[in-house]
Amino acid sequence: VSYGGFMTDWIVTQTDIFKAAVPIAGISDLISIEGIRDGAYGHSRDFGGDLWQAFDNYWKYSAVRLASKVTTPMLFLHGEADHRVPPSQAEEYFRALKHFGKTAEIVLFPREPHSPGNYEPKHQVESLEWRVYWFDRYLNANTQAVAPDERRAAQAQASGESK
Repeated sequence: VSYGGFMTDWIVTQTDIFKAAVPIAGISDLISIEGIRDGAYGHSRDFGGDLWQAFDNYWKYSAVRLASKVTTPMLFLHGEADHRVPPSQAEEYFRALKHFGKTAEIVLFPREPHSPGNYEPKHQVESLEWRVYWFDRYLNANTQAVAPDERRAAQAQASGESK
């Protein structure tokens, strides 16, 4: 979550050794986040000044800048009520990856804050199900793996048909 999400977003721009990745609430664009997050943190110490003093450094370390280089299938998980790292960070990177024809999915959890550990129980379970699916699909190369939303839709349809 957060820094781990940022590092996941970043590392896949630097290497092709990963078969799958799941950034959770990660920062992908250090420029756009400066104006939208809750303000609890800043990066002046990290980049030698604030955004307007060190703009090039903020862009240099923004994963979204390097989306065209990503070869790793990416699953973005993010809470819609995350004020620390707003969901637009995941959406921005997801859209950039799709623009370049990359394999990516995004799952936004309604009402949820920054940390999946604070999600409603059903969303905690769903978050775990998505991770298991993604790694089964891409790490284990299981082409028969079914995404949690598709599985639930099929179960709902089956139970509706049996009545």
